[in-house]
Amino acid sequence: MSNTLASLTGVRKRYGKITALDGFDLSVKRGELLSLLGPNGAGKSTAISLLLGLQSADQGEVRLFDRPPQEIDARRRIGVMMQEVALPGVMTCRELLEQVAGYYPLPYEVDALIHRLALGNIASRRYDKLSGGQKRQVQFGLALVGRPELMFLDEPTVGLDVQAREALWRVIRELLHEGCSIVLTTHYLEEAEALADRVAVMARGKLVTSGSVDEIRAHVSRKQVSLVSKLSADTVRGWPEVLSLAMERDRMQITTRAAEPLLQRLFREDPQLADIEVRRAGLAEAFTELTNENTQEARS
Repeated sequence: MSNTLASLTGVRKRYGKITALDGFDLSVKRGELLSLLGPNGAGKSTAISLLLGLQSADQGEVRLFDRPPQEIDARRRIGVMMQEVALPGVMTCRELLEQVAGYYPLPYEVDALIHRLALGNIASRRYDKLSGGQKRQVQFGLALVGRPELMFLDEPTVGLDVQAREALWRVIRELLHEGCSIVLTTHYLEEAEALADRVAVMARGKLVTSGSVDEIRAHVSRKQVSLVSKLSADTVRGWPEVLSLAMERDRMQITTRAAEPLLQRLFREDPQLADIEVRRAGLAEAFTELTNENTQEARS
């Protein structure tokens, strides 16, 4: 049994004069959550469309369960939750789940899935009468009902409140524990940081880097320094060690690549410096630095 469920190898895809993917490689391993990150226009949607068999590559190889992704036997092993979706508004939540379950050989039992996803209070309501967040919860159920081995989730928590988001995260973690693999595309980087086993960062149709969240963080040298000082924020903001500075109430939040020289200067200028915290860059900072560097290299 192969450990790779889906892959793009040396893939190129153009739309007229626009190159969406340029020699792009990506693999999805069994039992992992892979978060695919990139700025708008990086090629994420094209990569997912190729893996789903919705488009064909101009060059390179696309495989889904070691088959062409257009084959029905491969497609029956996946579940898909896209950001843009149109569903019959007159059907109820339960009717939609029952209809989609019928497309798969071994789907989940619909009532059990409704219970698992806490959809009982909306199961009998028409889809067009649901809120945006409730529709997203139903769409997640539709992606899951076929008991997929591999799920593609595109911005799954858009429109969800904090409680609903945490509930969906809990189910995602349960699915991973049960052996399901997931490809997650999200602009909510805290989501990727909380869930991903592996992160792939892309920009301008190419893979910039991939690895665990900690490995992605290690690519960048930025650190976050938080402190209370009597110094003027405008003064500190102008120092060469400071990449950016924001005030949160009475605290300075400083981004720097030179934490030690910065702290030495701060102590010289303000011996009463207090409440200091230093932490390495998070995934959001790493993502920004990696994609900005790739853009600058492409322009030079």
